[in-house]
Amino acid sequence: MGGVKSKKIVSITSVYTFLIIVGIISIYPAIWVIMSSLRVGGSLFSESLIPRQVTFVHYKELFAKYDFGLWYLNSLKISVISTIFMTMLILLTGYIFSTFRFSGRKTLMSTLLVLGLFPSFMSMIAVYILLNMMNLLDTHLAVIIVYVAGSPVFFLFAKSYFDTIPKGLVEAARIDGANHLGVFFRIVAPLSTPMIVYMALLSFTGTFTDFIFARLVLSSTETKTLAVGLYDMITTNFSNDFTVFAAGCVLIAIPVTILFIIMQRFLVDGLTAGGEKG
Repeated sequence: MGGVKSKKIVSITSVYTFLIIVGIISIYPAIWVIMSSLRVGGSLFSESLIPRQVTFVHYKELFAKYDFGLWYLNSLKISVISTIFMTMLILLTGYIFSTFRFSGRKTLMSTLLVLGLFPSFMSMIAVYILLNMMNLLDTHLAVIIVYVAGSPVFFLFAKSYFDTIPKGLVEAARIDGANHLGVFFRIVAPLSTPMIVYMALLSFTGTFTDFIFARLVLSSTETKTLAVGLYDMITTNFSNDFTVFAAGCVLIAIPVTILFIIMQRFLVDGLTAGGEKG
């Protein structure tokens, strides 16, 4: 008995030691960026992690020297609008494949799954040419359209969740005279709150922090997002505002962090809920 207990203690200790190490490695870059944003001067290099003198002047410089407030509003506008339409499109696509049986259903599902395996940047040149032909370059509408149009490839998670909802509830609603949209919004959606929150969080985070496509399409100061604006801030000639850049990174993380803290319970439920059925 003593040997079994000792092995259990060693096992638990090893697991917690590993988790502590992973936690330190994961959180250290975030702490380093926060401390850098409070450091005097423009250099990120320092002999110590904690600055000897703390200053908040870099946060003021973000709004005084750059159009950081405008970039923030642009990112929020694009992210909120894209999240609403992306979430709805993913949910409706998953509901259709979960509920309806039609010709070519499996072929269409397989096609969407295969398309989802390819990195999105592989189609960037074609998308750029199409947007240029439609005179949509350097507009927020172009970014929103592309984000929303690519969202149905993530339908499988929603379909897996909808498969776990008892079909008797849907059939009973249909017998009572509800149409398909009524069934979806009155029966299915209220029962899918964890999954909806999970998909919305992923959509918002992905669009709020996206750089590659936003950098390709947006160029003027009035349309730039946070990622594009901060990148241009430190890549311009003779720029050395690296501590100001760190302050911008801290402010970018605030809305995402708040959302994850508030929706943590729904996030965990959404991650595990779709695993009962495929």
